[in-house]
Amino acid sequence: MSTWANLNLQDSASPLMEQLIFFHDHELLILVMITVLVGYLMLTLFFNKYINRFLLHGQLIEVIWTILPAIILLFIAFPSLRLLYLIDEINEPSVTLKSIGHQWYWSYEYSDFNNIEFDSYMIPTNELNNDGFRLLDVDNRIILPMNSQIRILVTAADVIHSWTIPALGVKVDGTPGRLNQTNFFINRPGLFYGQCSEICGANHSFMPIVIESVPVNYFIKWISNNVNS
Repeated sequence: MSTWANLNLQDSASPLMEQLIFFHDHELLILVMITVLVGYLMLTLFFNKYINRFLLHGQLIEVIWTILPAIILLFIAFPSLRLLYLIDEINEPSVTLKSIGHQWYWSYEYSDFNNIEFDSYMIPTNELNNDGFRLLDVDNRIILPMNSQIRILVTAADVIHSWTIPALGVKVDGTPGRLNQTNFFINRPGLFYGQCSEICGANHSFMPIVIESVPVNYFIKWISNNVNS
């Protein structure tokens, strides 16, 4: 999760987020190159002594500054399109999780396992443990297996919500009457925090999301305990 004074992206916990970070760095490099070039040209325009009273047009430079930005845009567009298609692809998921947004909490359903269902509320500040995170911790975490393909179905019961986990590179809108889906692959154990990233009404109370990634055998034990209970 993000910590104090962290200006970088969070450490990735999925291959898709790694690709998103690579694309971010790639695009940032292009932006720095453009900024340096344009800044240099502006400085030379301010401080040079070149004067040509009769210069009306320069066709060569106009061709260059029309074609060059188009080429730069292609260097941004192709990796971006590749990533969009990768994010949309669903690869034979091992587990399907359904998430339903309410004001102001999430409901979850494990429909593959005898319909395990629970609600997940933010823990109020006055009830937090000493090791808890204010506005981020919940009473019921999502338990998911690591190194497994996970599909998530997202919808909402009232207004538009958005299920967002930055470390996994996942952001899916939950719209009433519509079922959106995406997939992710968690490649390490740990706790991953997120929040609803829509301003979905007055008194919005953050609607935090907490995923606990565990080895597959621990996940099977958790499922067995919940099915039996």
